[in-house]
Amino acid sequence: MGRGWLPALQLLRRGSKAVTRHWKAMHFQRQKLLAVTEYVPPRPAVPPHCLPAPRDRPQEEDVMSGYVRLLRRQVEQAFRSSRMVAVCQYNSMPDEDVVTMRHYLRKHNIEVKFVLNEIVRPVLAQSKYRNLLPLFVCRNILLVSPETRAREMLRVLKGIPQVNLLGACIDDTILSRQGVENFAQLPSLEASQGQTVGALALLPSQTSSLLQRGPSLLTALLDEHIRRLRDTGAPGKPPQEQGKGNH
Repeated sequence: MGRGWLPALQLLRRGSKAVTRHWKAMHFQRQKLLAVTEYVPPRPAVPPHCLPAPRDRPQEEDVMSGYVRLLRRQVEQAFRSSRMVAVCQYNSMPDEDVVTMRHYLRKHNIEVKFVLNEIVRPVLAQSKYRNLLPLFVCRNILLVSPETRAREMLRVLKGIPQVNLLGACIDDTILSRQGVENFAQLPSLEASQGQTVGALALLPSQTSSLLQRGPSLLTALLDEHIRRLRDTGAPGKPPQEQGKGNH
């Protein structure tokens, strides 16, 4: 009988002793030591039921933290110190595009502020800008500037479809999107002042010319009449009567 075939690789498993920990009762002296060293809290000097009930603070102070008050104060400062505050709907966009938008707006002295509706709505409800509350429904951003740069703002937002202009408050006047576009088409303040000064200066000059036209015409007629009388040689008679006397 031939030898059986054996595999080239054989796995051998060696037995090992299992390590188990059996429960053992704690020694009596250790139990006494733990009982003696157990922490016992001291009794209060006055029983809790004898203390006055704590006063209920207003619910607003409990909810509003210091950080929320700081954000609301910043929003109030932005509305107070800015001549133009535009409310825009903000859709998700890459961070690189946000940085680019901030850069182009900052060139025209326009700052971008990301605010939460929970912060802005209580501030607007207690101010003269309460008519802007219907615009703060979704995720919004504020474009604030100490100058009225509506034309430059629209030029920048034209290339950013993720930011849609909803309305603005310019010089304490609330405008819709169409109102902002109409305001952007107006000439600058310097040009308007020049046109106003020109119009005001034109009226007095026209009035002066009208008042001087009558006396000038009368003076011209009298000079012409005197010249004709001198030419005829009869200062006391008109030219026609002198012609009839000669005949």
